[in-house]
Amino acid sequence: MKMLDKRQVSERVLYSPQHIARLEAAGEFPKRVKLGGNRVGWVETEVTG
Repeated sequence: MKMLDKRQVSERVLYSPQHIARLEAAGEFPKRVKLGGNRVGWVETEVTG
């Protein structure tokens, strides 16, 4: 399972990090996964479909 960071997700879906956060809150984008203290990621297959 490959994880994407915030920059990689923004490049793939062409949305700003703020817009991605709004979509997540609305339940319209895959939820982030906590990887460590200050690190999050998204599962690549969930983001790219």
